[in-house]
Amino acid sequence: MDRLSHSRSRRYVPVVAAMAAATLFAAGCSSSSGGKKADETGNDVSAGKATTPRMTVALITHAAPGDTFWDIVRKGAEAAAAKDNVKLVYSSDPNAGNQANLVQNAIDQKVDGIALTLAKPDALKSVVAKAGQAGIPVVGFNSGVSDWTKVGMLEFFGQDEEVAGEAFGKKLNEVGAKHTACVIQEQGNIGLTQRCAGLKKTFSGKTDILYVNGTDMPSVKSTITAKLQQDSSIDFVATLAAPIALTATQAISESGSKAKLATFDLNKDAVAAIKSGKIQWAIDQQPYLQGYLSVDSLWLYKTNGNYSGGGSQAVLTGPAIVDKTNIDKVAAFAAKGTR
Repeated sequence: MDRLSHSRSRRYVPVVAAMAAATLFAAGCSSSSGGKKADETGNDVSAGKATTPRMTVALITHAAPGDTFWDIVRKGAEAAAAKDNVKLVYSSDPNAGNQANLVQNAIDQKVDGIALTLAKPDALKSVVAKAGQAGIPVVGFNSGVSDWTKVGMLEFFGQDEEVAGEAFGKKLNEVGAKHTACVIQEQGNIGLTQRCAGLKKTFSGKTDILYVNGTDMPSVKSTITAKLQQDSSIDFVATLAAPIALTATQAISESGSKAKLATFDLNKDAVAAIKSGKIQWAIDQQPYLQGYLSVDSLWLYKTNGNYSGGGSQAVLTGPAIVDKTNIDKVAAFAAKGTR
């Protein structure tokens, strides 16, 4: 699918460059005798797996329980770990203070690298600095595209959330929407705030911000239902996560509203909902790729000193729009849990 273009003062590394680095192991070939052949980074290129010493990477996210988005991230990370002879230690907590404690635990365990989401940068800045002092490289992914360099991370893999929001707002204009409710499921999450801010920036109609508790789906449904019943002029609901979108479809039905729905992010159920027309489109940031590149980048840095963008440019994995025109290309991957 086509990547959405944008004009921003910040420079970014195309994801293609990172993928080329991530597939460095494939540059060689097996010997005629069928024996193993290693390239200069220590990869067994005949089998596609690293022969370098075992290393440990901590993958730490702000995931809330039950959010299927992070299952996709984790699958990508596990695929890279299997290839790179990496022991992957995954942990998560939506509370920023608890997430910082998880990073400290990883430092205390003397891991070889940390991949970290940066939804609330101020709460994590000091502990990322501690990792640096301990000689542990930290890469960011998913959340924190505006802050990763300030915090002192080595690299970043994700999408510019404001740009993604701007793309969403333009799409709303294209379909003739007049009044949208942008549903934020976690207050204080900078990435979610940027999504709605970007939407509001480009959308020519009226935008309401609606806060819900993303860890309580019955509450999410009742809050959206009440909003739609109170204001019948809302003709579009914008959600920021696939599970929230699926709950919003129920709220729209129960409220009697004629509002349409689109979302950020995908899972297999959201793919089915796009096919059926319950969801109009999704903004895809490729979470599998984020997890994969985060782990693979730490392996490349450890074994060959590689890092993307000279340490100052993010690697963008999105946004891209998934709708009825291209959903069939994504559906097969979504069924395997990788999109």
